[in-house]
Amino acid sequence: VDLDRARVLVTGGSRGIGASLARAYAGAGADVVVAARASDELEAVATEVGGRAVAVDLTDSVAVEALVPGVEADYGPIDVLINNAGMETTDMAAVIDPAIIRTTTRLNLEAPMVLTRHVLPSMLDRGRGHLVFLSSIAGTAGFPTMATYCATKAGVSNFVRSLTLELRATPIGTTTVAPGPVATRMWEAVEATSASGQKVLNRLNAFRMLPIVDPDRLARWVVAAT
Repeated sequence: VDLDRARVLVTGGSRGIGASLARAYAGAGADVVVAARASDELEAVATEVGGRAVAVDLTDSVAVEALVPGVEADYGPIDVLINNAGMETTDMAAVIDPAIIRTTTRLNLEAPMVLTRHVLPSMLDRGRGHLVFLSSIAGTAGFPTMATYCATKAGVSNFVRSLTLELRATPIGTTTVAPGPVATRMWEAVEATSASGQKVLNRLNAFRMLPIVDPDRLARWVVAAT
């Protein structure tokens, strides 16, 4: 996709990888819309990149259904959808709150699938578009205390594999990003949970997945793949 003046929607764009992606796409000439829960951080990122902020709770199914139609009505057709919003879990499967299972699944898996459903018809009609999905190494390898998170990321990765086959004969591109640990507050929260954090670190060391990736560097890779 030619990113000059392209309309890019970044979910989870208020901080971490999402904020880095917003900066990277804006730096490539795109018009960026960042979507996340309402916060000063969200507004600050939008201002920094010369873009727009949309406050939305992506664990709310009704809000997810309305996001793409609302953005396209206000700003025009979306050329690149970045499914970045997500949350991790740090509880063992035997004790995790079922409400957290449902919330994590809605945010990490259901929201990307529904947003893709809403953005694709316009992309196909225009013969232009790219879909980016932030998955994780956790989608291919299990980690103790993160079973729910791992399951949702495996779902994302396999959704994109299937979607790519469906779109093979079209101009619409797909990119899956499946990093190890990235230097964000989300990763800091995992490390701060002493018992689960140490188990995850031990598993990552077994995969030789350290050091931690810089989010700005990751964002540059994603832009290059678009």
